[in-house]
Amino acid sequence: MTGEGGLAPVLMVVGTASSVGKSVVVTALCRIFRQDGVQVAPFKAQNMSNNAAVTADGLEIGRAQAEQAAAAGLEPHVDMNPVLLKPQGDRTSQLVLRGRPAGLLHSRDFTGRKRDLWPDAAEALDALRARHDLVVAEGAGSPAEPNLRAGDITNMRVARHADAPTLLVGDIDRGGVFAHLLGTLELLPPEDRALVRGFVINRFRGDPSLLGPAIEEIEQRTGVPVLGVIPWIDDIGVAEEDAVALERPEGGAAGEAAEVDVAVLRLPRIANFDDFDPLMREPRVRVRWVRHADELGAPDLAVLPGTKATVADLAWLRGQGLDRAVEEHAARSGAVLGICGGFQMLGERLVDEEGVEAAPGTEVPGLGLLPVETRFVAEKTTRQASGEVRAAAGPWAGATGLPVSGYEIHMGQHTGEAGARPLLDLDGRPDGAVSPDGRIAGTYLHGLLHNDGVRAALLRALGRHEAGEAAVAFDERREAAFDRLASVVREHLDMARVNALVRR
Repeated sequence: MTGEGGLAPVLMVVGTASSVGKSVVVTALCRIFRQDGVQVAPFKAQNMSNNAAVTADGLEIGRAQAEQAAAAGLEPHVDMNPVLLKPQGDRTSQLVLRGRPAGLLHSRDFTGRKRDLWPDAAEALDALRARHDLVVAEGAGSPAEPNLRAGDITNMRVARHADAPTLLVGDIDRGGVFAHLLGTLELLPPEDRALVRGFVINRFRGDPSLLGPAIEEIEQRTGVPVLGVIPWIDDIGVAEEDAVALERPEGGAAGEAAEVDVAVLRLPRIANFDDFDPLMREPRVRVRWVRHADELGAPDLAVLPGTKATVADLAWLRGQGLDRAVEEHAARSGAVLGICGGFQMLGERLVDEEGVEAAPGTEVPGLGLLPVETRFVAEKTTRQASGEVRAAAGPWAGATGLPVSGYEIHMGQHTGEAGARPLLDLDGRPDGAVSPDGRIAGTYLHGLLHNDGVRAALLRALGRHEAGEAAVAFDERREAAFDRLASVVREHLDMARVNALVRR
């Protein structure tokens, strides 16, 4: 496969709207092409998400592109997602450019500032094309919004740059998919419309033969073929890109089948919620997303997750009465775990002298469940890390000395007060904190629960009855999920015609 100038071709995947399944389709295509012996890489010029990953060289990219890289058999690289916007308010996002923080981007500046970022996106895409046989590029939202076209750096601007054949994905489960496909195509300028070479109908429940007349009509009206009708896939098993996925009330086992009940606080600006995917894949473990104090109940483990705006989300938590609910749970000897921003909330104080997250000079009390203080600093910590569990009491007693690995993304640093004990040792330095009885714990390490041995020990301590049962190997399950997804998409997408589009 060779495109213009000796660079690899690009297959573009755009959607009629956000959350129609673009990321999943790209993930499936990355695994299919890899299975077929193609050196394929994923790409998304600009992602807006608080679900992030850290590359081996300490750079930050969107979690979805890291997941797609895994499906392609690659280590994540910053070229796969050169522009990442991390919302931290309704009109403000942190700009992460080529893996490093590059200031704040306000909604009023989106069009002009994003347009200035196009050279970075184009350079990253061409670097991937120079190193691989094929790039599968993902758009964002809809490519047909006239008000956003001037600042587009991630939809048809990418397709035009690479002269990329483009697949347009629509979600039939939402209803009106044929109107969405036709309307999107009609709103595109002629030069962009000419690049759309196939429709993909996603998330269909039922008999595809019933779609025959509609498919025939849209193909006749547009001249664009429907290349596949992908069925609804229960429990896809790959990491989600957007927090909209958390609108489902719970995951994992339900009712009497659950031996371990985990309640995760559904913070407004929750980040890296894929930390809990391994728990949701475990048998007899239920994960609940909690928004209100009366929903917390008496879980075996209450979790305060990561957040892009710790101070603001702590205020929200108090407004919901969840601070008292967590404190009462702890007073009843309940187990509590805080990850990243959630760890910061568990401490005594949060101080923002430099105005990193809040107004300069802001100081707010934490929940006071761990003897630590957090101070926000302008320099962001992004690194992969590994080490072992140091805690030796309570739910962590069975995990003492077990190896851990993961990654850190945070702009706060904590200092321990008298009595503070680290939860982990990471690369020769203490991380997090744990109460003397082990019931209250916090860490900066994302991916802690992806470590099979640690997860198994914690679940046994929390109530999994099979004392010797190992946790489900998460990496093996993810690989199986990639293969299953690829099998379904290969069966229902005309891959012969897709391959013909990228062989020039």
